[in-house]
Formats: sequence, structure tokens, C-alpha cells
Amino acid sequence: IMQLQTQIPLQPSHHPIDYGSKVFMLGSCFSQHMSAKLAYFQFQHLQNPFGILFQPKALEQLVIAALEGKKYTEDEPFFHNEHWHSFEAHSSLSHPNKEELLRLLNQKLQNTANFLEAATHVFITLGTAWAYRFKETQTWVANCHKVPQQQFDKVLLSVETIAASLRRIRAAIQARNPKTQLVFTVSPVRHLKDGFVENQRSKAHLLAAVHEVISDQNGFYFPAYEIVMDELRDYRFYAEDMVHPNSVAIDYIWKKFAKVWVDAKAAGIMKEVDAIRKGQQHRPFNATSKQYQEFSAQLEERIHKLQAQFAHMRF
Repeated sequence: IMQLQTQIPLQPSHHPIDYGSKVFMLGSCFSQHMSAKLAYFQFQHLQNPFGILFQPKALEQLVIAALEGKKYTEDEPFFHNEHWHSFEAHSSLSHPNKEELLRLLNQKLQNTANFLEAATHVFITLGTAWAYRFKETQTWVANCHKVPQQQFDKVLLSVETIAASLRRIRAAIQARNPKTQLVFTVSPVRHLKDGFVENQRSKAHLLAAVHEVISDQNGFYFPAYEIVMDELRDYRFYAEDMVHPNSVAIDYIWKKFAKVWVDAKAAGIMKEVDAIRKGQQHRPFNATSKQYQEFSAQLEERIHKLQAQFAHMRF
């Protein structure tokens, strides 16, 4: 058969995810998409407690703050456009009430620490090497929250700076949880608002830094970036913005991801979870019919059977 695609060679991991694993997903959009799949199939996971974080310095700040037991105080949030924000979190956490934002930040920081200490796998997805530093405090920000651009310096983080940041993340996690598997990936989503050439420079810095870090200690890399660039190099795999992968591409990447990182022994349970999910989405023609009542009772029974085996599952 004629080969119409270049295929990235993939090897199954020796430490795959199963239904006993606890998976922490951190970083840019790729982590959101893979988390949604893990959630669908009822794996234990936590994703982006501080919202999507794109650059390494923001990820480092979150991990270090959580593991060092930081507490956000009154002077941390700032008020802008009728909301309170934190420069260390995504705007999805911003809130009209300052106390509520502080409560949310501290609660999520505690959740992050608790989960990192128990995680079997930590996936870190880097989106960009472009970072913003707030001029007034000379600190790196995770999100600018539409504060005027002139209040920030835009910096392309060097390979050395990114590598140092990733090493600090790794050291902090492994000091608390030496058994966890740390996996790096680079997001295939292009940040074209920075410019075409600038995006390529950014991805190059991320890729070089990640490979430097995993070569000095047996780390892991999942080639999401390469799969999209090489195997899906066609605009039919993109959303309308021509930048983000569409649902077909996300399903394709998930299958590749599962091939490497999900234990083949979990396939039977995943199939049953999928069948139950589809059963729950079923809209009856007549909800009062005997046939539908029986169908619903059988579905409930299947759910209870799974939950007896895996207490964390919620349908």
C-alpha cells in the first residue's frame, strides 16, 4: 500500500497510566484536550488548577508556590476592568470579589500541592517561550489580563532560562514525590499573534530546552508537536482559525497518546465507560415506555458495577 503520511515512531511506555494512576496535566491547550479525554474515560486526574499557563516561568511559579506552601494575601490581587486578578493565574479565575479570588487561589494552590504529592504522572505542556515581565515589580506574569502592553517587557526566554526553569520544576516535584513520571510535551498550537517567524523561534527554544533537560536525567517526551506538524500537515485537521487542531485532530492525537501512555490492560474498562457515556446521552422517544425503563435500569446496574471496582468514578 502506498504510504501517504510520514509516521512518527512511538514506543509504549514502561510506566503507563491505568485506573489506579493519578495524572496531573499542566500547561497549554494540549493539556486541556488530553485532560478532557482522561475525564471522559474516568481516569483520576487534575488539570490546570490556575487555568491555562503557556510559558515555563508561569508553570514554575505555580509548582514552587504550591509545594512551598505559599498563601496569597490581600496585597496580591489587583483591580482592573471591574474584576480582581492575579498575575500568576489565568483570567478564568478572576472574580468581582477580592476575598473570593483569594479563597479560590489558596484553595487551588492547596489542591495542586496535594495532587502533586500523590501524582503517578505529571505532564507538562509548553506553549510558548515568549514571556511578559511586569515592569513595576520585575516579575514574570502568567497572564496580562488586558493591562496595557506598555506596562510589560516582552522577552523571548533563552534555551538556558527555560531549561533551568524545567529543572527547578522537576527538582521540586521529585523532592516530594520521587516516584512520579515526569513527561514534557510542546504544544502544536502556533502562537501567530507573536508573528510567524517569532512563533518558530519560540517553539525551537522550547524543544531545545526540553531535550536538554530530559537528556541529563531519564525524562520523557511525547511528540505532540511533531505528530501535528508531520502526520497532520493539512488544513482539514484545523479549526476555523487555522491554528487550533479540530476534533478530528484531537481524537487522532489522543489515540497516539493512549498508545504510548495508557496501559493496554485498561482498554476493556475504557470501552465499558464509553458505552455507559453513550447510553447516558441517549434521548428516548418515549421516556415512560417499559423498554426505556429497562434500558435505564441496566445502565444504572453497569454504573454501580464499575463504581464498586473504582470508587473515584462519577457518572
